[in-house]
Amino acid sequence: MSAKDTTLIVVKLNIQREETWRYAGRLLKKEEKGVLIEAYFNREDLHFHGIVFKKNDRFIERYFSDRWYNIFELHDRDDGRLKGWYCNVTQPAEFSPGKIAYVDLALDLLVYPDGNFLILDEDEFSALPLNPAIRLKARQGLNELIEIVQSDQLAGLLN
Repeated sequence: MSAKDTTLIVVKLNIQREETWRYAGRLLKKEEKGVLIEAYFNREDLHFHGIVFKKNDRFIERYFSDRWYNIFELHDRDDGRLKGWYCNVTQPAEFSPGKIAYVDLALDLLVYPDGNFLILDEDEFSALPLNPAIRLKARQGLNELIEIVQSDQLAGLLN
């Protein structure tokens, strides 16, 4: 079986490691410290900061075992146009046979196609009972994402 025929289950966990969301994706590329997958939005349409996430929008998703974030490139289900990127600040992804799991740390970065961005869920992040080391790593992950966006390298991480 080739990598491109491999289906993976993505599991989003909260800080108590309880599952909050699950969906399937197709492996596009496997690397030493990460994977690139294709998945489809599996919730009803959602209006979100000027973007409509539509059921079955195509997502290209990059997960890392050594970085404190993941990156989703969003494409419209109807015409394939780029809607932007959604970046989750997380603990490094955990890979096991047939599965990707990550602990979400609430902070998010929404990046529009023109390069403008919004930092989301600061209050939710501040309220999480995190130890100082994890809180620092999360902030560093967010800062790294902002640097990637500002240097126009975000799209390059998704191929």
